[in-house]
Amino acid sequence: MTTNKTPQNHQCRPNCGACCIAPSISSPIPDMPEGKPANTRCIQLTDNLLCKLFGKENRPKVCQNFKFDTLICGENQEDAMRIMNELE
Repeated sequence: MTTNKTPQNHQCRPNCGACCIAPSISSPIPDMPEGKPANTRCIQLTDNLLCKLFGKENRPKVCQNFKFDTLICGENQEDAMRIMNELE
């Protein structure tokens, strides 16, 4: 029996984008060559909170490697922002 609450093959939660706002990213991002500071919206985040670079080769490795997990993402965007800010 598993206790992991993360759904198999789960994609990002709709209308969240916390991982594109809360953490600092030190690697270059297209149109953000110095990366981004914590609690700054990534320029590649759309108005409906989706990544414009998702699935593209120029998406930063740090972003490609991030995987949804309820331990980090919580149950909603508010949880995700709180948890990611605490980890930052």
